[in-house]
Amino acid sequence: MNVTLRQLRAFVTAAQLGSFTEAAAELNITQSTLSGLIKELEQALGVQILLRTTRKVELSGVGKEFLPLTARILQDLDEALRAIADLKSLKSGVVRIAAPQLMACTLLTDVVGAFTKQHPGVDVRLSDSIVDDVLPKVHSGEVDFGIGPERPANREIAAQPLFDMPFVAVLPQGHPLTRLKRLSWAQFLRHPVISLQGEYTQLLRRDLLLASDQLTFAPSKEVVFMTTALGLVGSGIGVTVCLPYARSLVKLYGLQTRSLVAPTVRRQFYLLARRDRVISPAARAFSEYLLAYVARRKWGTMEE
Repeated sequence: MNVTLRQLRAFVTAAQLGSFTEAAAELNITQSTLSGLIKELEQALGVQILLRTTRKVELSGVGKEFLPLTARILQDLDEALRAIADLKSLKSGVVRIAAPQLMACTLLTDVVGAFTKQHPGVDVRLSDSIVDDVLPKVHSGEVDFGIGPERPANREIAAQPLFDMPFVAVLPQGHPLTRLKRLSWAQFLRHPVISLQGEYTQLLRRDLLLASDQLTFAPSKEVVFMTTALGLVGSGIGVTVCLPYARSLVKLYGLQTRSLVAPTVRRQFYLLARRDRVISPAARAFSEYLLAYVARRKWGTMEE
C-alpha cells in the first residue's frame, strides 16, 4: 500500500472543512488536484472514504473511522517537525558538558550565563568532575562533550584545541614571595606546596624534571579539588599553582598570584567529543560560542 502524506492532508482538510473548494484553497492547490489526491488515496485503501455531492462532502462509514486516526498522525508529525525547527533555531535543546570542577565554577559559569541570555530555550547542563573523570563521561556518552587538559591520544575521541595557558603561583596575603613580581619555580618550590591528586601532579613533576633535574615537585599535601587547595592556601598552610581561568575564584579567596618562570609551564585544554557521535544543533552552537569566548580572552597573566 503506497499512501503519501500529501494524500492524507488532502483527505483530512476536505473532511474537516466539508468542501473541496475550501480545502483546495487551504492547501493552495486546484480542486482537480485535490480530487485526484483523494481518488489516489481511496484506490490505495481499496475503499471509499468521502461521499461527494454537488453541495458538500461527507464521510463514509469507513471515513468516519479513518479521520481521527489520520488527523492524529498528521498532528504528531507537525509537532515533531516544529520541534526539529525549534532545535535548529536554538529555541530549545539540551547541552551536556563535563568539565573539571574548577573550570565549571569559574570560566564555564560565565560562558553558560552569557550563552543562555542569547538562547534562553537551551538547557545547558554542567557536570562538574575531577579532571580524570571527564574523558570517561565523554566516552560513555553521558555528555555531548567534555573539556580537559592534554591526555594520551584516544582513537575514539576527537580533541579540538580550546586554549593554552601558563601556570601561576597562588599565595596568601603577606607571604614573603608576594614582594616579587614574578617567581622562578626554584623560589616557589622552597615553600610547602599544596597540589591535586592524580595526573595533575604527575604531569607537573614530569614537566619540571624535563626542564631541570634540579626541580623536584614534591607537594606537602595533595587534595582532590582546587577549591580545597585554595582554602588551605588562604589558611596559611602553604602555596599552590593554578591556571588563569580561575582568576575569579582566586580573588574570592583573597589570594594573590604571581607569574611562574624558569621554566614557564603551560597546559593545553581541549574540547573532547566522540568521533562517532553527531552532536545536536544546541551543543554545536554552545561549543562554537565557547571557542569564540576564550579566543577573546588574554590568558598570559591573572590580570584582566
